[in-house]
Amino acid sequence: MSATFALSVVCASHVAAITVSEKANKLAQENIIIDSHIDVPYRLEEKWVDVTKATASGDFDYPRAKQGGLNAPFMSIYIPASLDNSANSTKLADKLIDYVEAIVGRAPNKFAIATSSADVQQQFEKGLISLPLGMENGSPIQGDLANLKHFYDRGIRYITLAHSMANHISDSSYDLRRKWKGLSPFGKELVKEMNNLGILVDISHVSDAAFYQAIEISQTPVIASHSSLRAFTPGFERNMDDAMIKALGKNGGVVQINFGSTFVTKRANAWSKNRRAEQKKAAEKLGKDSDEFKAFITKFNKENPLPYATLDSVLDHIDHVVKLIGIDHVGIGSDYDGVGDSLPTDLKDVSTYPNLIQGLLDRGYSDNDIVKILAGNFMRVWKANEEYAAKH
Repeated sequence: MSATFALSVVCASHVAAITVSEKANKLAQENIIIDSHIDVPYRLEEKWVDVTKATASGDFDYPRAKQGGLNAPFMSIYIPASLDNSANSTKLADKLIDYVEAIVGRAPNKFAIATSSADVQQQFEKGLISLPLGMENGSPIQGDLANLKHFYDRGIRYITLAHSMANHISDSSYDLRRKWKGLSPFGKELVKEMNNLGILVDISHVSDAAFYQAIEISQTPVIASHSSLRAFTPGFERNMDDAMIKALGKNGGVVQINFGSTFVTKRANAWSKNRRAEQKKAAEKLGKDSDEFKAFITKFNKENPLPYATLDSVLDHIDHVVKLIGIDHVGIGSDYDGVGDSLPTDLKDVSTYPNLIQGLLDRGYSDNDIVKILAGNFMRVWKANEEYAAKH
């Protein structure tokens, strides 16, 4: 879930559809595709829809997932930073997990909860879409390791340590007040206990200092569940710079590339900063809840359309990671249903993974390399965490 894209942006885009080869479709349908960050649960909290069937809105539903070959989307248990230090964060986390269980309950012939890498493999062989769980923002832990065990028992297999503000665990890349100068004392203990349980440490959203502390403490490979690269968005700390990517490579981890346009191109990122600044000025002048403010937003969006990224923009990020640290450390963390109407042309929803695969083929990636990007790299990291936990 992007903290940079609170409102959807309406903007027409007329781009010729990519031609997908039979080979690309075959790779999509015959291999596991893990997308490590899809915000379906919070989408259902805002407005319930039955994603076991076709839906008129959003980026994910069963027919589109099947079309795209997606069979292991991590359901993001997203907790807004506004609920930090509140019992409501824990209540919301349990509620969102209930929603995922409800999806499976409605269609057990289509979906199944996955709590291990073995579950994903077995359910893939049965033709089911696995729904593993990741928690975006560790605030529901409430400084109590018993809560960590509770959420492990409910299926959580990674935790994004913080979101858009510092919480009791970690500083955030979006929060200028570096309360902890990285991880809190509890956050450092939490990373160790996550290792012991087999919950992956997710460093998306955290400050640079927190990132380095997390990989120093963690005895297992970490993930960036939905991050892109600062080389393409200078000054945007939410993304990872080259030194961080190299450190992640030494840790054995994986960066799962976020598809949101503001994450992948300098132009869209600058547009987002300008929009936030103009929106803030208008809110102060007109009142955030006024009809005049709503009219301003509509007019601004019409006159200043978002410059969408393209499929090539996303492929450039994958190429950059591969050049820096090799093919074994990059994957997919789209942020579908989390970045509003900011997705690149040709990657507008979960039906479009074959477009990504075709782009990789066109850039000379081998079938084996593509399989690693689709799921192999993430599965390696997941298994390494499971193996460590089994010994502790």
